[in-house]
Amino acid sequence: MSQRRTLGLIVYAPEFADNDERALAAVHGMERALPDVHLAWKVSREGQPIALPRRDAWLTQETRKGAFPLVCNGDDRSPMTIYGLRTPPRQAPGGQPLSDIHAELPLDESVLPFAGNVLEGVAEGARAFWGHATPFRAGVEIARQTVDSVHKPGTPPRGLPALKLPEQMRSPAVPQRLGWLNYWSEAASRAIGFPDFARDADLLARSRRTALGGWIVQLTEAPLDLDNSEHLDILQRAYASFPEIGGRASP
Repeated sequence: MSQRRTLGLIVYAPEFADNDERALAAVHGMERALPDVHLAWKVSREGQPIALPRRDAWLTQETRKGAFPLVCNGDDRSPMTIYGLRTPPRQAPGGQPLSDIHAELPLDESVLPFAGNVLEGVAEGARAFWGHATPFRAGVEIARQTVDSVHKPGTPPRGLPALKLPEQMRSPAVPQRLGWLNYWSEAASRAIGFPDFARDADLLARSRRTALGGWIVQLTEAPLDLDNSEHLDILQRAYASFPEIGGRASP
């Protein structure tokens, strides 16, 4: 898959236990959102798909210490993948270990109409605090907003605000950054003060509640493109509206 045409999704959830059923629920959530997609393959060391006839049992059994192995749709022409990693306490907000679930999908018409549902399905299957789905190119630049004079020196791109390292943030419920499509759980929404019906009128026009009481918040109608000055302005205004995001409101 060309990374320039990839939609990257990541959500952050309380750490998975061994055999945690939330890993499977996140995979089921992605499948429900995408017509005729079945993530019933793993990938060999040589990069070849291997069918998993008992995928559900295998995935639950293989979920260990916060992580779960990659599964995919087995289609080289339109690859879709999902897997989980563990963020240890020393690198996590509030010193609480997290499970972070990553998915990659084509940035095309087979996915775009369903992208918000994919994000919701993965996030709420995992009982995530927050997450986002963002085109690869924009996601790379947004990741460069996280800076630290000692551990990650640099200057955020395009005049975007500097964000703290995750371990410098007070709570895992506070989103670390923005993306194109944002998932904010009920706890995350409270932490950043969303929604304020006067301040957030524009965002609310592109937002909806989720089944578990969180929100899917879409910054721009088209996939986020930071070469588009209007998109960049919307992203900057969203950061200005939510100073808690990225730990900027904390000392």
